[in-house]
Amino acid sequence: MIIYFSNKTYFFTHIHYFCKQTATPMKLRYSALVIFLILFIDQFVKIYVKTHFYYQESYEVLSWFNITFIENKGMAWGTQIPGQYGKLALTIFRIFAVFAIAYWLWDASKTKKSNYLLVAICLIFAGAVGNILDSVFYGVLFNNSISDTVATLFSSNPYGTWFHGNVVDMFDFPIWEGYL
Repeated sequence: MIIYFSNKTYFFTHIHYFCKQTATPMKLRYSALVIFLILFIDQFVKIYVKTHFYYQESYEVLSWFNITFIENKGMAWGTQIPGQYGKLALTIFRIFAVFAIAYWLWDASKTKKSNYLLVAICLIFAGAVGNILDSVFYGVLFNNSISDTVATLFSSNPYGTWFHGNVVDMFDFPIWEGYL
């Protein structure tokens, strides 16, 4: 029994050593590729859902995961900055935040931080840029999404103006249902 435990420890020690020696930090160009791929997939799925789902239509993927088409007019949980220029201020803030996240990614790459951290920063960056694209362009590219019709891309009757589009949300994890 001691020999088995010893061999098991030896095995895991060498696996850790191998991973440590071969795991090189991700270069900035690979981070850019990850961001581009995530953005492409994000926009493709958002446009597909917006042009094929009715507003608030839901499709169950797994018992704990649905694709549900909703639009977010503001920040998290539908919170909005009031006033005529609230949406514009939010979009401008998002643009400044993307520059800060880009600097964070550059610094983490330069100082050879963990690949896990670099991928996490790439996900945050791509999500922020995706929300900016929705806010800036979707108001002038799509007509209004309502419950009995799907939106049309390149509509002659768009629902908003530049910098005033809605962010498409679709990932629904029905863990808890209720009112707060």
